[in-house]
Amino acid sequence: MVDASDELRVLFSESSPSVEGSRINVPGVYYGQGVNIDKSAKIGPNAVILGHDENGNQAAVIEEEAEIGANATILSGVTVGVRARVAPGSVVTRSVPPLAIVEGNPAKIIGYVETYSSEDPTININQVDSIPLGFRQTRVRDVTVHHFNKVPDLRGSLSVGEFEREIPFVPKRYFLVYDVPTAEVRGEHAHFQCGQFLIAVKGSVSVVVDDGDLRDEILLDRPQMGVYLPPMTWGVQYNYSTDAVLLVFASEFYDSDDYIRDYSKFLELVKRAA
Repeated sequence: MVDASDELRVLFSESSPSVEGSRINVPGVYYGQGVNIDKSAKIGPNAVILGHDENGNQAAVIEEEAEIGANATILSGVTVGVRARVAPGSVVTRSVPPLAIVEGNPAKIIGYVETYSSEDPTININQVDSIPLGFRQTRVRDVTVHHFNKVPDLRGSLSVGEFEREIPFVPKRYFLVYDVPTAEVRGEHAHFQCGQFLIAVKGSVSVVVDDGDLRDEILLDRPQMGVYLPPMTWGVQYNYSTDAVLLVFASEFYDSDDYIRDYSKFLELVKRAA
């Protein structure tokens, strides 16, 4: 990986943030017309980053501390988000969220940077009924994973949780997310005031939680399990199974002004509050 430094840093200075030429001094790298690359980005040899095209797509944008692997191709109209990583040889046809790791042709999200599985290693996931009830704290501030009681019966199984006792708020609304293509990503925001509680009532969903310092990933794959996201937690849901149904309880009514949708702004707010 070649750091965008030296000659690159001159081209990417605040007074000249765009790359308006075709080549710069990284082996084999091609930059199309109008490409915008942050000076902190890292670009691998023989990467191709395309500019404006005849279909009206804007030039690609590579944001702060993003990493583009060797021989990767970034198509026009694509933004590679803050600290995102593109694996070598990948072809990126759609924008990459902040912190996401993508791979393949076309590139798909395979994980998130510096994110750790929050599953308790003492739990045998193949013996669901043996999982202890209650909740446990993740590494991420105030985010908790909950395991509820399951009551099996010849007529079917039942799982139950009680608001305020087991779920830390009384909900004012709920919504369901389903029929999500596997390659799609949901969430990608935080809330100023709203807390959320997520349960995969069917199928499985990977949930990334981020407090601006630490990130954990929780696999929701059984209906007697949920995760609580307090306010000021960046949440991402991805890797939906084809049959996944995600139930979300919210502590507040919908308010568009309560959303923080820009990850860089989220980090600034977290820093200010520290």
